[in-house]
Amino acid sequence: MGRAAVKDIRVEASKTSVRERTVYRLTMMSVLAGLCIASLVLSVSFGALHIPAGEVVKALLSDGDGVNRQVIWNIRLPRTLVAGLVGICLSLSGVILQGIMRNPLASPGIIGVSSGSGLAAVIILIVLPNYYYLVTPFAFLGAFAATILIYLLAWKNGINPMRLILSGVAVSAFLGAGINALMILFPDRVHGVMSFMVGGLAARTWKHFYILWPYTLIGTAAAMVISPKLNVLMLGDEIAISLGVKVERTRMAFIALASLLAASAVSIVGILGFVGLIVPHITRLIIGSDHRYLIPASALSGASLLMACDTVARVIMDPVEIPVGIIMAALGAPFFLYLLRGGIKSDA
Repeated sequence: MGRAAVKDIRVEASKTSVRERTVYRLTMMSVLAGLCIASLVLSVSFGALHIPAGEVVKALLSDGDGVNRQVIWNIRLPRTLVAGLVGICLSLSGVILQGIMRNPLASPGIIGVSSGSGLAAVIILIVLPNYYYLVTPFAFLGAFAATILIYLLAWKNGINPMRLILSGVAVSAFLGAGINALMILFPDRVHGVMSFMVGGLAARTWKHFYILWPYTLIGTAAAMVISPKLNVLMLGDEIAISLGVKVERTRMAFIALASLLAASAVSIVGILGFVGLIVPHITRLIIGSDHRYLIPASALSGASLLMACDTVARVIMDPVEIPVGIIMAALGAPFFLYLLRGGIKSDA
């Protein structure tokens, strides 16, 4: 057999492998989409008043009346949809941060991005409560400023993962001190901020959904459009520059996008940790490291995870409801320790 024939066989085998991998990824994304729908139905079904899943589906797909339908449409569904959107935002923010910083421990909660948006939001909630509509834009500015500060502190002839984590911890501690100072200076307004500090979805309504969905849609669409550049950045700065990518400008654009996604979520549910850490890793094991598939798959996984955790938070100590942030911390802390022990080898 000649060299040309061998080369043709290798090319054909490579094409077949790519097609099989693409089919597998699309199949797994279909499975994740089905899991997301199932999580939504179960989340709407379970609570202080149990509503059978069949009745939930019927209420969602057709008109009608009755107590159950009122509970579904006025209480359960908006809260569940907000949980899904928050899961999408935090998951995508984690994927982006892990990609641009090439650090498996990078996430909005771990490196201080959530603390930056949290401090800005708390300033509005405590000092300027009449300007509640400014919470989201201020949270974005706080998240973006915190991310830039962490990036600059960690930069020394390149980004070192250890410097990045230490810078994030230091900045997060500093911003946390600012939040605590505000709570001490305004003790009469602390009660309204406590649930924000823990991260919870209680009393989230259609109003919160309408605030959040445009940011989620814009952020997800932008992440999908520029995902190929994130793949290039993963190869290293020198290779990215040789391929014509303006590295620093592109990285700043990704930082702004990650900050927007994290801030929009924090402004609605408070400082909710570990979603942006857990979801990218689990999804990467299923889908792979190609961000063209990883980003939409992480969005589906993040929505499913947070809707499921919110369901657990509502029923685990029924009739008492605990904040979903506590459930996420119970899951996330052991997972973080597992990563530190080298349990998962990430490509990030």
